[in-house]
Amino acid sequence: MKIRTGPFVSPSSRMQHKLGIIAGGGTLPRSLVHYCIETGRAYCLVALVGHAEIVHLDGVKFVHWSRIGAAGKIIDILKGEGVRDLVMVGPVKRPSLITAMPDIRGLKFLLRAGRRALGGDNSILSAIAGELEAEGFRVIGIDSLLEGLLTPPGVLTCTTPTNDLENLIRIGLEEARKLGSKDIGQAVVIEGTNILARETSEGTNDLIRRASSLARNRRNLILVKAKKPKQDRRVDLPTMGLETVQLAAEHGFAGIAIEA
Repeated sequence: MKIRTGPFVSPSSRMQHKLGIIAGGGTLPRSLVHYCIETGRAYCLVALVGHAEIVHLDGVKFVHWSRIGAAGKIIDILKGEGVRDLVMVGPVKRPSLITAMPDIRGLKFLLRAGRRALGGDNSILSAIAGELEAEGFRVIGIDSLLEGLLTPPGVLTCTTPTNDLENLIRIGLEEARKLGSKDIGQAVVIEGTNILARETSEGTNDLIRRASSLARNRRNLILVKAKKPKQDRRVDLPTMGLETVQLAAEHGFAGIAIEA
């Protein structure tokens, strides 16, 4: 009888292509690394300077650092590592064209992308995904790799909203989708039937702080978040992290409603 030692690697994992991870902020890039280690999948992580957080990548192997505008360097790293499948994950603060300092390949991308590169986050990221696919990579969504990442329908806490609150949440959901259709943001904060504040490029946590300062009664505030209509799920799937939940609680919000 033979005793297996070390991590179990399924036969299918040996057939998988090396996974490239372009990492912004937050903890999801590290979660992807853990997934690769547990499944025996080879990976290469490109961390974006000024966006990826060193604290979340401490101890992670096979990490390359690059500024966001160095498209040529990033592509050369990925191709040099033999990457075929590619995931873009983690929030990235939108830079101006000046601070991004695009290299020659980055400038060519901007010229090809045209107006798409000047739109909202979804337009920009979809354009980037299209350029990466033109380079021969297959861009995939993180939810196709990490099981249990998507929010299930139903009540997720011990507090069930009343029928009146559900009606208010529907108002917020409709407004969040209107906002998303303009490719501006993905979330709003409601106070009763009023839309108190809308998400901007500063993100959901900034929205929570602004709404809190505007509220007459913080206990009436509900954060509502949804994906944008026609959103590219591979590159810009809306997320709700622990920090955001804690911040809403600290500011006395009545609850959070997110699209399943």
